[in-house]
Amino acid sequence: MSLGHALRRIVEEYPLARTDPPAGHPLAHVIRKGAPDELRRVLAPLDGPFLVKGSPGRGSHWAAVPWLAVFDPAVTTSATRGYYLVYLFPAHREAVHLSLAQGTVAAIREHGPRSGDHLRASGARLRERLSDFSDVLPVSAITLGSAGELPEGYEAAHILGLTYDLADLGNERRLRADLATGLAAYRALKARGGLIL
Repeated sequence: MSLGHALRRIVEEYPLARTDPPAGHPLAHVIRKGAPDELRRVLAPLDGPFLVKGSPGRGSHWAAVPWLAVFDPAVTTSATRGYYLVYLFPAHREAVHLSLAQGTVAAIREHGPRSGDHLRASGARLRERLSDFSDVLPVSAITLGSAGELPEGYEAAHILGLTYDLADLGNERRLRADLATGLAAYRALKARGGLIL
């Protein structure tokens, strides 16, 4: 399996998979194990210790937006706090977003109903700090097509990135190059002070 194949499989199969329980579902296994394993293989030649996790949801519920994330353990080991690089799979179209994102749950806990405004304002300031990446990671806003605190939080937490349609996922060389660029932005944000504004 290639990275593009793993991403494409999630994009194509997730809508139908959600009609069945996630426990023991083959696609839940792909998101938790197969896709993270492939992402680890792609990351292996790149310098740095990375933690990779995939989430199809929790317990007996599929996520509104499944994700596949890369964490720098010196920054965070969880999608709830800090900042990280993540593939997000929208519910409303056959696409995937590569997003340098802020932790959503911690912002919701700290800022409550104002968390979206806080995350968007923080993201705008962080984009300014990463302006040298604006040409190579030009997507400054994403839509995930799902209502709810977490999907809307993920949208607000996006800093910068890329969006791929299904046809784009066949270009493995581009996916690997874009991942390296996303990691360079991740490292640059860390070197430039992280979320401290």
